[in-house]
Amino acid sequence: MKNAIHYTIAAVDPAAHLFEVTLRVEQPDPDGQIFSLPAWIPGSYMIREFARNIVGIEARAEGRKVALKKLDKHSWQAAPRAGALELRYQVYAWDLSVRAAHLDQTHGFFNGTSVFLQVHGQERLPHVVEIERPDGALYKTWRVATALPELKAKRYGFGSYAAANYDELIDHPVEMGSFALAAFRAHGVQHEVVITGQVPNLDLDRICTDLKKICEAQIAMFEPRSRRAPMERYVFLTLAVGDGYGGLEHRASTALICSRNDLPVKGQEAMSEGYRTFLGLCSHEYFHTWNVKRIKPAAFAPYDLRNENYTSLLWLFEGFTSYYDDLMLVRSGVIDEVAYFKLLAKTINGVLRGQGRTRQSVAESSFDAWVKYYRQDENAPNAIVSYYTKGSLVALALDLTIRAETGGRKSLDDVMRALWQRYGRDFYKAGRGRGVEEAEAEALFEEVSGCSLKRFFDRYVRGTDDLPLETLLAPFGVTLIDERKRDKPGLGVRTKRDGNDCKLANVYQGEAAHRAGLSAGDILVALDGLRVTATTLDKLLARYRPGDRFMLHAFRRDELMAFEVRLGRDEAPQVTLTPQAKPAAVARKRGAWLGGASAK
Repeated sequence: MKNAIHYTIAAVDPAAHLFEVTLRVEQPDPDGQIFSLPAWIPGSYMIREFARNIVGIEARAEGRKVALKKLDKHSWQAAPRAGALELRYQVYAWDLSVRAAHLDQTHGFFNGTSVFLQVHGQERLPHVVEIERPDGALYKTWRVATALPELKAKRYGFGSYAAANYDELIDHPVEMGSFALAAFRAHGVQHEVVITGQVPNLDLDRICTDLKKICEAQIAMFEPRSRRAPMERYVFLTLAVGDGYGGLEHRASTALICSRNDLPVKGQEAMSEGYRTFLGLCSHEYFHTWNVKRIKPAAFAPYDLRNENYTSLLWLFEGFTSYYDDLMLVRSGVIDEVAYFKLLAKTINGVLRGQGRTRQSVAESSFDAWVKYYRQDENAPNAIVSYYTKGSLVALALDLTIRAETGGRKSLDDVMRALWQRYGRDFYKAGRGRGVEEAEAEALFEEVSGCSLKRFFDRYVRGTDDLPLETLLAPFGVTLIDERKRDKPGLGVRTKRDGNDCKLANVYQGEAAHRAGLSAGDILVALDGLRVTATTLDKLLARYRPGDRFMLHAFRRDELMAFEVRLGRDEAPQVTLTPQAKPAAVARKRGAWLGGASAK
């Protein structure tokens, strides 16, 4: 491709976890071409400074070395020259996550933000990448999986792939290795499932059957008439490990990591909790294909990949996605109503457990994601609220409010479709894409629904009030009950195992452990002279009642300390949601909500 920016990436030393990248620029800036590597990856709102993994970098032209000056922690400038310029650098890839790059003898994975230097001033040119097979017999069976369009490569093969610009290049992660592969079509669009890692008796057919239902439900929600997906092909890139969980969205694919035990086994028909969790993760990342990859906050259009991009709207883009991920499981028929309400109750309990929800709004949580949500410490439950989980409850409350106030004529689905039609559908068409301004979002909710929602936004989005879910769920025939036992003793902590020791991970403010002076990080040793281990704390506490006093010994660092504890009640919420047998009109309302149809 003429004047394209050309990259070649090779796994030169899998045992040392090194990719080597060669970058060729045909017409560099004559005043000195600047290059930089992104400091963060879209979808994960934390400065990660990927350039720290570059191991050696040099520039050459016509076989001669060209001076390369480092400008800051992730930028370089080549000496001025008129002809083509070539950079060569190695990238250390040993981050087993969905955010960066990983390479060893079992597989290779990379996001473009970790390996492809940006050529300043030439980001809009076509970009071509040649992916080379590693040398050696061990890698003869390796294939390539990516949603990048093939240029001079067969699908799943090594060779050349193309992107229209730099933004598209870094929005298509790449997996290479010996992986399991299956495919299905959802409303006519090819979808592929790639599973890397050893998974005995993996039931790929079941994964495809369930994902097809979920994907078609989401496509139909955004495009009820045309049933047209926003991409020509989609890839679920999944790494199965012993213990792991995570996902990151991209415009035509997602990178996932999961426990191999969460994946279905051939011959086992029952749905395990782990598999339901995996499907929820897939549903979440797939929903992002619309909500954040194309419908974007204005702060992300375009991304500034060198600095934080602040927005108060992550409750809408992550929180609403977290609402719809499980809702789409029940709408598609993959789970039933009872399973859905268990998932919803779990979310409610999680939000209500921490005092952070009374100190930080979801709008503030969104804005502070860069320094608080993605950098949580032991005090997080007392100081912050998740824009994911409380954001999902905001979405639930808005959906039920709009449905109730309009008699079922409108719902949150209508708002999402309006966002899609105005901001998302044409986002990647030249010159048409723009993001949602913060004031526009609230105005659109009122315009589409016809409801006055300012008080709602003041109290639950900009404010810290608890959402009135019990009241909102009742008209839909769902009973919310907090079944916590007031006579059950509670220390007010979350513990984690440290070898055989019982270590305090979090201490909830205002509860027994906090009042006694215990802190996160303390290792419990003895309760009234009886040894505390990772498995005995609850058994020991069960012999006491709220109000009882005892001595608790603990190590803080290497110092033994004694604390007099006055035991409190267990304050952990135990919300349950129960669908009730109600008159036909109520059943229709609930059916419309959980089925995605009109209640009229």
